[in-house]
Amino acid sequence: MSQQVVPAAPGAAAPAEGARGPVTPGLAQSWCALSSLHGRIEAHIERALQAGHELSVREYSVLSVLGYQHDGESSHLRMNQVAESVVLSQSATTRLVNRLEDRGLLARYLCPTDRRGIYTDVTDAGRTLLDAARPTHDAALNESLQEAANHPELAPLVSALRSLTPAS
Repeated sequence: MSQQVVPAAPGAAAPAEGARGPVTPGLAQSWCALSSLHGRIEAHIERALQAGHELSVREYSVLSVLGYQHDGESSHLRMNQVAESVVLSQSATTRLVNRLEDRGLLARYLCPTDRRGIYTDVTDAGRTLLDAARPTHDAALNESLQEAANHPELAPLVSALRSLTPAS
């Protein structure tokens, strides 16, 4: 059984050098399903974190990424690394870190070996909130995945995601 190829729109530019050509309907449908799964999960986690901890998904992500860092020169992240880790622009990450810093959850300091570098670290209050929010996050994630597994178009993605998780 062959898949039908979606033709390029009239007047569309030719595919870039090295591109594999037009996207097949099956691939486009899979991408839509993945996007739907992500949106469902993120919305469910957002509601749970807001209700239980007055924390957004993005705020939780920043605290979580930084919470795994330890003392020492090579184990901290610069702002651009934080932005990459939480998939936000540099300016959006800076605004988010500013808000968390204003709440006393993060602190920034200059890199001791490169005064141009700024590191961000989770404060004790931030660690306490992160520790309290982690079970809420994890429960909401699990609930979202269980619910999504009941949808035929999402079940294969849930299965694939669960297969990537190392056994604990």
